[in-house]
This record gives sequence, C-alpha cells and structure tokens, in this order.
Amino acid sequence: MPPEYSVRESAQPLSEQAITAALTTRRLGRPVRFFERVGSTNNVARQMAEAGAAEGLVVVADEQTAGKGRLNRSWWAPPGSSLLMSLLLRPSLPLLRAGQLAMCLGLGAVEGIEEVTGLRPALKWPNDLVVNGRKLGGMLVELAADGDALSYAVLGLGLNVTWQAGRRSSFVVPADIAATATDLAAVLGRQVNRLPLLAGILACTEKWYERTLAEQPSPSAGGPVVQAWAARLDTLGHAVSVRLGDGEVRGDAVGVSPEGALLVRDEAGRVHTLWAGDVTSLRPATD
Repeated sequence: MPPEYSVRESAQPLSEQAITAALTTRRLGRPVRFFERVGSTNNVARQMAEAGAAEGLVVVADEQTAGKGRLNRSWWAPPGSSLLMSLLLRPSLPLLRAGQLAMCLGLGAVEGIEEVTGLRPALKWPNDLVVNGRKLGGMLVELAADGDALSYAVLGLGLNVTWQAGRRSSFVVPADIAATATDLAAVLGRQVNRLPLLAGILACTEKWYERTLAEQPSPSAGGPVVQAWAARLDTLGHAVSVRLGDGEVRGDAVGVSPEGALLVRDEAGRVHTLWAGDVTSLRPATD
C-alpha cells in the first residue's frame, strides 16, 4: 500500500486580494485570477490569452483536477497541497529564444523558494525542481505562434508544498508519486505559507524575464539567463540515461544549448542534442 498523506491548509488562505497585496512585481501578477478549483491553470490561462488577456496575467488555483505535465502526463494536486499557477507572457522574442522563458520561470522558482524558506532546490533538465533527488515540482510551457513570431507563452508551475506523511489521510498518494516526490513541508519540517512563496517566485521570475528581454545574447552562449540556468541544473556533469520516444541515449551530460537543449556525449564521443526526454543520473562523470 502507498503511504498515507494529509494536507494542512496554509495559515493565510489564497485569494485575489491577498495575492495582489503581497506582490512586489511591476508586471507579473497584474492582474491575478484565483480559482478554488480548476481542471488546469494552463488551460484557463490559454483561454484568457486567446480572449485577449494582456501580458502579466497570473492564474492561481487551490485545487487542480486535470493538470498537465510533459508528455501528456497528469499533475495531481488536491486542495491546499500545492502552489499551482500559470503565467501569461507576450514577449517580443524570436521563437528560437522561447525556451529561455522556461529558464526564467525555473530560476525564479528555485530562487524564490530559497529566499522565502532558505532551502536551495536544484533544477533537473528539462523542467523539474528537485531536492535530494526527489521531485519537488514541475513546469510546463505552452506556446502560440504566428509563423515565426511568438504570439504568447503560458508558463505553468506546480509546486508540492504541504503534503504530510504519516498522519491520518484525506487522500492517498499513488505509489509511483510517493516513491519519487517530496514537498517543502516534509523537507523543512515545518508548515510553509503559499502566499509569500508565490510572491517571491513571481518577483524572481520577473527579474530574469526583464533581463532576458533586455539582453542581446551571444548566439554561442545565450546570455546570462542561460548561464544561470545551467549553473542550477543538477543534470550536468553526470552520466545520464535519457529515455526518448523511440529509444535511449546514454552518456555524459556535458552542457546545454542557448535554446535549452541538453548536450549528451556518448561513449563514441558523439554529442547528441536532445530537446525532450526523461533523464536518469547514472554516476558522476569522469574526465
């Protein structure tokens, strides 16, 4: 049987008014739309984007019943357990740099968590937040384009905040999730309020987003956001197995491209440029 979990509500419940009052951002979270329950915050944000919503909109939910992860996976989030948000951006960037938007959110998430809680999570390529090898959260970026021009991007974040193991449960975590995931409360040993966490993540994300818009990056390096993102990836410098839709690539994760692809050098010395896949670390890379 999988372990039982219960959810403790944050001391300060989320609402549009509370979130707006807590924000220090200039453009992100202007406005906020809060829902007690949605199927997917990304779906809501995309619908609002198609209806003409402006950049900066943030959709937040207390419960998500049909959330989406990569590769058509579901994101399971009972009431009060998680920080669930989707952000609408309309940047003047070429499609080639759209991957850097995910980097902005990833950096914003790990830096915001660190500022609010003191915990220093890592990023796992391509879109996970991890602590001690366990998944703390995940991101999903969905793009809309008009030819070669980016129309808008919806950046979704699901962060496990208040699952508590070993107490009387109101729900049961599936065994595959319980074996690989964790939450902030479990790692820190204390309750975590989602309101300052959300405000901190949006503030840090906005900092990186504005830097990205202002940058004229070198084609070979990608600019500071790529370098900072790569520095927080715990995937690099290790031997990895990357499961793809039609096979597997094994080798050393030696870098990332400016667009966010993972560079894996196999035993024959060939470097594979991978845009998606499930990564498992095998052993420390050796020179």
